[in-house]
Amino acid sequence: MITDRQKGQRAVRTDTNPTTNTLAVVRNLGILAHVDAGKTTVTERILYATGTTHRRGEVHDGTTVTDYDPQERDRGITIFAAAVSCAWDGHRINLIDTPGHVDFADEVERSLRVLDGAVAVFDAVAGVEPQSESVWRQADRHGVPRIAFVNKLDRAGADLDAAVSSIRERLHPAPLAVQLPIGAEDAFRGVVDLVRMRALVWADGCDTAVEGPVPEELREEARRRRRLLEEAVAELHTGALEEFCARSALSAPTLAAALRDVTRSGDGVVVLCGSAYRNRGIEPLLDAVVAYLPSPLDVPAVRGVHDGTEQERAADPRAPFAALAFKVNATSTGRLTYLRVYSGTIGKGDTVWDAGARRSERIGRILRVQADRHARVDRAVAGDIVAVIGLKSARAGSTLCDPGAPLVLEPPGVTEPVVSVAVEARRAADTDKLVSALARLAEEDPSLVVRTDPETGQTVLSGMGELHLEVAAEKLRLSHGLEVNVGRPRVSYRETVGRGVTGLVFRHVKQDGGAGQFAHVVLDVEPLGEEFEGFEFRSAVVGGRVPQEYVRAVEAGCRDALAEGPLGGHPVTGLRVTLTDGATHVKDSSEAAFRTAGRLGLREALRACAMVLLEPVAEVTVTVPEDAVGGVLGDLAARRGRVSGSTARGGAALVTATVPLAELFGYATRLRSRTQGRGTFTARPAGYAPAPAAASVR
Repeated sequence: MITDRQKGQRAVRTDTNPTTNTLAVVRNLGILAHVDAGKTTVTERILYATGTTHRRGEVHDGTTVTDYDPQERDRGITIFAAAVSCAWDGHRINLIDTPGHVDFADEVERSLRVLDGAVAVFDAVAGVEPQSESVWRQADRHGVPRIAFVNKLDRAGADLDAAVSSIRERLHPAPLAVQLPIGAEDAFRGVVDLVRMRALVWADGCDTAVEGPVPEELREEARRRRRLLEEAVAELHTGALEEFCARSALSAPTLAAALRDVTRSGDGVVVLCGSAYRNRGIEPLLDAVVAYLPSPLDVPAVRGVHDGTEQERAADPRAPFAALAFKVNATSTGRLTYLRVYSGTIGKGDTVWDAGARRSERIGRILRVQADRHARVDRAVAGDIVAVIGLKSARAGSTLCDPGAPLVLEPPGVTEPVVSVAVEARRAADTDKLVSALARLAEEDPSLVVRTDPETGQTVLSGMGELHLEVAAEKLRLSHGLEVNVGRPRVSYRETVGRGVTGLVFRHVKQDGGAGQFAHVVLDVEPLGEEFEGFEFRSAVVGGRVPQEYVRAVEAGCRDALAEGPLGGHPVTGLRVTLTDGATHVKDSSEAAFRTAGRLGLREALRACAMVLLEPVAEVTVTVPEDAVGGVLGDLAARRGRVSGSTARGGAALVTATVPLAELFGYATRLRSRTQGRGTFTARPAGYAPAPAAASVR
């Protein structure tokens, strides 16, 4: 490294032809963060440091590899998850740069479903931000091990200790800081590696760190922090605790091994720091990815279902093939399906089984992906993330497997849309083209839902937020050459039970010449709780008055009735239905009759309940100059917002509030005008709350 620095050259640690082609040298990871924390810049510097690219792409210049879509470059944000591959120190790294905006959280969800590890990026000034917390919780649900990278240490007000504290307080893992910054803000020039007790310094104009002894003025502080790190690790790791008790210290190999174990178990998170924009801290980050994050061999075998029984598939190239499609993209060269291969091997021309569509598919080509650029490969093995061409039926969430060993893997979850707009082609001649284009959008992005309003006949596009729908409409124009008219966004309301009813009797009797229908049910309906979510069905029938198969039919009928509530035809949620009694007929009772009784009986019960209209709400965090707080608070109150807190940070104020989603349309423009362009806000879904016009029906 010193020689390279003296030459003023960039040292590239790559191994494009690893001598050991095993799963142990593969890392599948994602970059997660709040919008504008520096995810894409970190990704670009990783590609540069590994020699994958030969110039540093910049978000503000629109020259990044992963933000290749025209809208991403125009808006300066990541919208679509982009996969790239690179090599570092004999390891192959498959990396997915994920969006940070809440409207595209489903892109993050689909990516996390197929990843083995992640790097969470935090702003050294802001610390943990709202969307940082959201993506962290998503990773928790998928059990994805993470390391943290505190970015932008060269900014005014950057504070590593404050960022680490916010990780501890808001995300609740044990943050294990393994670096100490050398210099602060503009003077930030390197880090002290607390594991190996060495200094890494990046000189101006050089992209490679120079390794040396810890600076004299930082030695005492470095020893103190090393001691704190050893104590924290010993509390989490049994092997480290034994050595710590015996020697009152931990050796570097023991500490590194313990950090790897606690990272992979999720008991702790290793914290590194740097400045991606200035290319400082990326090489140690890559070393940490290789050292601490798991390979496909280190994660549990994937589980699937076949014929009602659960099966496991180990990450073995010789096992039967199984892969999950997590992204579909229609390109000018054909339909591209992104796969995570969990077991087995596939090659060009192989036939695979689409377990969801229940049909065979042929693999046309296999591609190693570099965002919008691709390199053909002959085969893909367990642990790979690749794209394939030739699949016709596969969708995001489809399982592809060996035809002789079928298996269905759990698909990524899809969040229910909360905002809808009416769309129509400006020219009548483009109507059929619009229908086809919308179907393709929904195919590429499962969180977009297209339907026809039965009352108005309008085509309705539903998504996760105003920006989400705005991006979809712009994509219709850019990618499909369609000019469309978009109606004002509408939110998806729900209905729930405010006050229930007991003992509602419903008899379904039908006789029309043939076999009749008879079902008698008695229902209790009550609110489920203050979360306004979910549905529970219970049976309290005794004495076998309603056979078990009819009880299941009543539950199915009740679920059918939840599709439309009595207030406005909105879906019903947040209630418990109890079947308390019933009666059957020897000849005329059937599952169909009891399902009908459950559906019609619950509808009648809901009309007898006091119903409450629910509207979606969002948790909003507004960052504004301190002199603009008063106006912002007044505007939030006018939008029916409930302010939950206000804190000062670096000359700015952070206001948190819960605001109805319907009131946030156009808020970005309003906020900019009130703060002379200095105010920003983020929002994330926070469930449902009673609408002010909540009505009761008796």
